[in-house]
Amino acid sequence: MDIDENKIDEAALALLHLTLHDYGRAWKQIDWEVMNRLYEKGLICDPVGKAKSVQLTDEGIKQSEELFKKLFSK
Repeated sequence: MDIDENKIDEAALALLHLTLHDYGRAWKQIDWEVMNRLYEKGLICDPVGKAKSVQLTDEGIKQSEELFKKLFSK
C-alpha cells in the first residue's frame, strides 16, 4: 500500500492537540518515526529524551489546532 506520510503527520499533529497542557506540551504517545518527521518539519521540539511529553513550537500549536478542527469538528 502506498501511504501518504504527510496525511499521517497531519493526523498525528491534530491528535497531539488533544493532550496540550502547560503552554504547548503534549503527551508523546505517537509513533517515533512520525514524531521525528514532525520535529524535522519544525512543528515540535526534539522528542528524544526521558520526558513523557514534547513541546510544540508556536507553528506546531497553530497547525495542530487548525488540523484538529479540520479533521474532527462537525
